[in-house]
Amino acid sequence: MSSKSIPLSSYQLRLLAVLVLVNFVNFAARWIFIPLIPMLRGHLGVTDEQLGSLQTWLLLVLAVGSIPFGFLADRFSRKAIIVFGIVCWSLATLAGGFAGSFLFLVIARAFVGVGEAAYAPAAQSMISGAFPAETRASAQAIFASGMLVGGAAGQVLGGLIAPRYGWQAALFVIAAVGLLPVIAMMTLQEPPRGPASETCPILKLLTVPAFLAMIAGGICITFSCVSILTWGVDFAVAYKDFSLRQASVWLAAIGSVCSLCGVLFGGFVADRLQRRFTFGRIIAIAVAFLFAAPFVLLAIQTDDRRLVLAALALASFFMSWYHGPVTAVIHDMMPRRAHATSIGVYMFVTQLVGAFGPKLVGRISDLHDMQLALQIAVAVMVAGGLLMFLVIHFIRRDGLQHSCLDSFRAEPGD
Repeated sequence: MSSKSIPLSSYQLRLLAVLVLVNFVNFAARWIFIPLIPMLRGHLGVTDEQLGSLQTWLLLVLAVGSIPFGFLADRFSRKAIIVFGIVCWSLATLAGGFAGSFLFLVIARAFVGVGEAAYAPAAQSMISGAFPAETRASAQAIFASGMLVGGAAGQVLGGLIAPRYGWQAALFVIAAVGLLPVIAMMTLQEPPRGPASETCPILKLLTVPAFLAMIAGGICITFSCVSILTWGVDFAVAYKDFSLRQASVWLAAIGSVCSLCGVLFGGFVADRLQRRFTFGRIIAIAVAFLFAAPFVLLAIQTDDRRLVLAALALASFFMSWYHGPVTAVIHDMMPRRAHATSIGVYMFVTQLVGAFGPKLVGRISDLHDMQLALQIAVAVMVAGGLLMFLVIHFIRRDGLQHSCLDSFRAEPGD
């Protein structure tokens, strides 16, 4: 792989810091509703399946929007697209606080997904354009750390604000905070990207076997992880004798610290493995999920609250390895001018199918119980980890950069 890129500089650090902040506020807006679930159940009189569908609709809209926004990000200003996303999810979160019916809340949460679809492919493309290929997983992992800490912060805010001031107040606060990165984003200069000749048709991307196998694994991983995160607090309250405040704060605190350590360590390990193997970053993803699964099962099964927290801490550490390497691998496979489009395609399929995870888990909970539903989610996660070995097979057979995309590379090896 080529190491051509702008040198490490204060610009790189500033770009990464701003995009981490954007990721932070976005995921705080997404996950703040997790501790609100018990309150929404009583206030709106809805079932677990309906509550799970709130996340499902957000992810469906995110999936549908990912391809057009990824397509646009490879052709027009990525900064403008990201700013649009920030404003969109902040206004949608604000609107959710005025919801007087379940349908209105569904629509508001769905528009949060529009904002996410706008910023993610563009932001990840900017990072890969600014950092050397050899440290791509580490840079993307730092970006992902904003997501993990932001999601935890959203849960903590929701758990602290909602019981005292109401669930609406929690959404109002996070909507106001969400607009903070706009000014910082406007002052950034876009990093360089490939020439227009590297722009690649979407259907051509789907001729790469390793990319298709990654999508299959990503579907399982998204399905399971989103389901576990969506129902974690409610499960701890209903089955493990935590109060809402305890579950929100403890799970968020443990999740944020362990996930932050995990995502940074996972990015570091993935980049080191990539120096030895062309499929090194995939090894890190596969092994991490196979290590995480037993700890999630332990947390589901045990009645010891301390053991629940310890098991979730280890599970969070390993599950978070995924976030940096997955983007780096996809960008390694693709021409530079297809970075945002390829991430858009990946997000479209994985989020579209994986979005049904929280709804299906809620449905199983309504019919049986939440414990069985979460055990099924863990089995799906193991399947996702195993599918990554299929990606390794295709990379070993065809190389990291498949020959079918050679005509879209301005410089061989880019």
